[in-house]
Amino acid sequence: MPDTFTTRVLDLSTGSSESVTDITDACASFLNDVAGGRDGLLNVFVPHATAGVAVIETGSGSDDDLLAILHQLLPADERWQHRHGSPGHGRDHVLPAIVAPHATLPVLAGRLELGTWQSVCLVDTNKDNPRRQVRLSFLG
Repeated sequence: MPDTFTTRVLDLSTGSSESVTDITDACASFLNDVAGGRDGLLNVFVPHATAGVAVIETGSGSDDDLLAILHQLLPADERWQHRHGSPGHGRDHVLPAIVAPHATLPVLAGRLELGTWQSVCLVDTNKDNPRRQVRLSFLG
């Protein structure tokens, strides 16, 4: 029987622009390798101070809408106390308070149980750091 708790780290490149990166397939692949048909929980965690995890619809404009509303809520200007990096980078450090750096999702019979249009996404507004890690942990 597979271990009760298993973790894998994904290494991702998000590029030099703000992004919403769909990692649903990587989550499903991880569960296929480790869940063994069991029920449990998948925890998705981003160990970065300037990124988050969202469960949203992608491909129909919602990902662009998310970035647009984050621009309204967290403008990339000089108002931020945190001032290193590119102009407005302080907002990137506030992002995880709005888009949490983690999500815990149900797994039934070894499969991620998302709604019809839901995807698991890495949200990254930090243009200064194109390399990201996402830690996937299955507890079954």
